[in-house]
Amino acid sequence: KLILFILLVGVVKAVQETLDSQFVKNCKGVIQRLTLKEHKMVWNRTTHLWNDCEKIIVQPTNTVPFDLASHDDSIRTSVRVVRPLDVSELDLETIYEKFHPTVQSFSDVIGHFISGERPKGIRETEEMLKVGTAITGVGEVVLENSLIKLQPPKQGMHYFISQLDYEGLLQKQQSKVRTWKILTVAFGVATCIIFFLILKKQYRRYREQKRLRALQDELREQQRKSAAWTEESISPNTCVICLSRDRCFVFLECGHVCSCDECYRALPMPKTCPICRKNILRVVPLYNS
Repeated sequence: KLILFILLVGVVKAVQETLDSQFVKNCKGVIQRLTLKEHKMVWNRTTHLWNDCEKIIVQPTNTVPFDLASHDDSIRTSVRVVRPLDVSELDLETIYEKFHPTVQSFSDVIGHFISGERPKGIRETEEMLKVGTAITGVGEVVLENSLIKLQPPKQGMHYFISQLDYEGLLQKQQSKVRTWKILTVAFGVATCIIFFLILKKQYRRYREQKRLRALQDELREQQRKSAAWTEESISPNTCVICLSRDRCFVFLECGHVCSCDECYRALPMPKTCPICRKNILRVVPLYNS
C-alpha cells in the first residue's frame, strides 16, 4: 500500500451512473446540492432598523462515485475520488437559481410588524459538479489493489477539490492566511488594550481604597486625640450643658449638680433637670471654696 500527498489536475468522469439536474435538461453531474433558503427582514430593537436575514431551510447533497481522468483521451489512467463531501470547501457550479417572493395580505403585514419579522421569500438553488469539469484535487493518494484513490489526509491536513487551477487555489489560501493574520493581530491588539484598561481601572481602585484607608486612619487618630484632650481638659465641676463654666446650682428635688447659672436660665419652661428630666422645684446655690 503506497501513500502520497499530491496535487492532481483532471477532468470529472462518472464511474457508473450520473446525477441529472432537476431544472436543466441534459445536465449531468456527480455531486448535486439543492438549497432552499428563507430570506426575511428582522427588526433590530437596538438600532431600530430592519436587517436582512437568511436561513437555510433544507440543503440535501447527493453524490455518486467519480474519477479524475486525464485531458488526453489516450491516457486511460484515472484516480478515484473518495469522500468528496469531506473537502475543506465544496466548489460547485450554480446551474439554477430562482427567488419565490412571499405573497402577503394586509393582516399578514400587520402581524409581521408586530412580531418583528417580515418574510421576503424563498430562494431555490441547484449546484452541481458537472461531468467533464476540469478540477484540481489536493489530498492523499493511495494505491490499493491497482486502484489509485484520492482521499482526505490522515494527518489532519486540508482536502481540496476545486475548479480553480493551482495558482488560483494557492492565492485563495494565501488570502485566507493573510486575513487570519490580520484578525489575529487585531484581536491581539484589542486584547492588550482591554487588559491595559482593566489594569488601569484596578490601579485606580487600589489608589482610591488606599486613600480612603488613610483618611479613615487619620479620622480615627483625630478622634482618639480629641477624646484624650476632652477627658484631660474638662473638669468634674464643669457644666454638662456648655462644658465651659463651673456648676453653681443644686437642683431639687433630684439633687443633681450639673448646670451653671447661664445655662440654668436658658432652660425652657417648665425647667427640667438635663440629666434625669425631672421637674426642678427649686435650686440651691452652690459655693465652691
